[in-house]
Amino acid sequence: MSDLGDALRTWRDRLRPGAVGLPDNQRRRSAGLRREELAMLAGVSADYVTRLEQGRAHNPSAQVIQALARALQLDTAERDHLYRLAGLPEPSAGQISAHLTPGVQRLLHRLDEFPVSVHDAAWTIVAWNHAWAALMGDPSAVTGRDRNLLWRHFTRATSGSPESAIRVERTPEEVAAFEVSAVGDLREAAGRYPNDAGLRSLIESLRAASPRFRELWDAGVVGKHATDTKVIRHPEVGLLELDCDVFTAQGSDLRVIVYSAEPGSEAAEKLAMVRVVGLQSMRAG
Repeated sequence: MSDLGDALRTWRDRLRPGAVGLPDNQRRRSAGLRREELAMLAGVSADYVTRLEQGRAHNPSAQVIQALARALQLDTAERDHLYRLAGLPEPSAGQISAHLTPGVQRLLHRLDEFPVSVHDAAWTIVAWNHAWAALMGDPSAVTGRDRNLLWRHFTRATSGSPESAIRVERTPEEVAAFEVSAVGDLREAAGRYPNDAGLRSLIESLRAASPRFRELWDAGVVGKHATDTKVIRHPEVGLLELDCDVFTAQGSDLRVIVYSAEPGSEAAEKLAMVRVVGLQSMRAG
């Protein structure tokens, strides 16, 4: 056994399946997650989780530890302790964090009536619920920078990938306003995280790939990407006009985006249809 294995097992045992969206009505030897369930949530093999808990696997990567911390719904102090047990440096306070707090994870699982996504300070999507995937397209179908909202917007004209399609429809005036606020928001993030190499690389790549981004960035625009009303073109349901609220999770720079509609409205009926279509697609897959 090892201190790392003991900690993983303790945190796994305390987390109820219902808290992570899994069925909670099966007969279990303990109330917590099974190793197979933790492995599925973290995107690693069940055998690897077993070897970590038994002290037979050594030197896990930072990516694995980050995934386990997220799957176990650890708070920041617990996450840092997990890094130390794994022999890794704690995530730097000067770098953008994609760590999901337990409260944000509960929000994702409990609000599946509404499309909800979570983005980091650079507007890269880090988590979402089923309703979001049904409305906007499943983000798991894309990787790397295509998960970044600004990258997809400013480079979509040169992208031939169907997964890079953006379903938000805007007038030319709305596009201009969005671009100013989004670039200004990214500039604020760059000021808060001057030592984040990934953020610097994203900005330089955007400047190289998009004359429009370079123009706005070099002009020093400032702004804040916030609450709005958006028109979404869904491939099966058509146009939906939805309220889009953006919240910042307390104690972090995570941005939580929630789409909703007035109860009883045409948009609410269409949003319900989107959820049905999405559920049918998941079952078919």
